[in-house]
Amino acid sequence: MNRKTREIPKFINESDEADWWASRREKNTWKKHAAAAQSVGSKRQGSTLIATMNRKSSVQIAIRLPQADLAQARELAERKGLGYQTLLKMFVHEGLAREARRS
Repeated sequence: MNRKTREIPKFINESDEADWWASRREKNTWKKHAAAAQSVGSKRQGSTLIATMNRKSSVQIAIRLPQADLAQARELAERKGLGYQTLLKMFVHEGLAREARRS
């Protein structure tokens, strides 16, 4: 199968890169790749929390964090073998569940 490889452009800053990856064209491209990988019969790996979170519909938002907190999240996520956004979603999910139990 001869597939044309796509070039990822050079970005001026992280915001431009995020906009490019979040564009409708890129989302559709990567969804197709993911669907093709799933149809091959690959099994889902990883934690059940992440699998559950990925099954739920999500809404894209923008949030500003202190640079030091983001750096710490990235470092921690790398040590755990996760993406930093996945780690932050896990923290939000766990914090909301904890607060719900308190009430």
